[in-house]
Amino acid sequence: MLDYSYFFKFLCKEKLLRPFCDELQAIVENKVNKLNHGDKFKWLYAIKSMPELKTTNYNFSQKAVTVGKESELDQEDLKRLYFSLKMLFPWRKGPFNICGIDIDTEWRSDLKWDRLKDKISTLKDRNILDIGCGSGYHCFRMLGEEAKTVTGIDPYWTFVMQFHAISKYVARDLPIAVLPLGIEELPKDITGFDTVFSMGVLYHRRSPIDHLIELKNLLRAGGELVLETIVTYGDENSVFVPPGRYASMNNVWFIPSVKALKVWLEKVGFKDVEVLDVEETSINEQRTTNWMPFKSLPDFLDENDKNLTIEGHVAPIRAVLKATK
Repeated sequence: MLDYSYFFKFLCKEKLLRPFCDELQAIVENKVNKLNHGDKFKWLYAIKSMPELKTTNYNFSQKAVTVGKESELDQEDLKRLYFSLKMLFPWRKGPFNICGIDIDTEWRSDLKWDRLKDKISTLKDRNILDIGCGSGYHCFRMLGEEAKTVTGIDPYWTFVMQFHAISKYVARDLPIAVLPLGIEELPKDITGFDTVFSMGVLYHRRSPIDHLIELKNLLRAGGELVLETIVTYGDENSVFVPPGRYASMNNVWFIPSVKALKVWLEKVGFKDVEVLDVEETSINEQRTTNWMPFKSLPDFLDENDKNLTIEGHVAPIRAVLKATK
């Protein structure tokens, strides 16, 4: 159904990750075989109905992750491709361009990438883990920075299927995958990644300190964590716990200040903690599009004061930090 064997041929060559490869592959295969989602057959049909194409034309180093050229398909096949990709909505993170078809996603994820890519350690020849990676936009951008392998994990099947559609024409030649897993489903004690990304995950965790410890354990000695999360104003002791929803999200638990977040990272043993960026989330960065037609950030802010959420809380501010194990 969904084949990951191509990817494990790359991953199992890596000395520090090889001891966990067989177990990880078995976990993934078991998860795929037990897939029982109501949209399963729609998703698989969408991917299968994409026209056949083998291309060497791809670019992961520009705003839109690009696979294929429009000229490689005739007009009938382009129509088929468009409708296949549309069947996989909502498209959250991107943008992508597949054979000339622009997928204008809810998030302009390229803006986040531009804010951090030149401030972190080089990704060249590194084994990367991206937690909560969605359909893999940032994973592709990491590969564009010449990463050795990129392992993305996300438990939401819509995103996993989107990755398989995006990568249908190129993935078997490339050391990249989005595995249908949450962090808690990874093999116990798996470690050895050179860089671990956790972006947009921490505030969804009921125990943020435990999450930071998990991230640290996944890294090799001297490896780097890149952490992006919603933050609030305040000092080292400032942490906001929304009493109900936050920007319409009911799964937001702890929102620390930047200073408190640094304390947390140092508390669990990270070194060289550095704040790379602090930015208010703009309605130009997260919004409704034709590829994600549901409510988005503009709907979750106070209509009279865009500095507040509809619940009256401070509107989302996001910080990016890096730290060393």
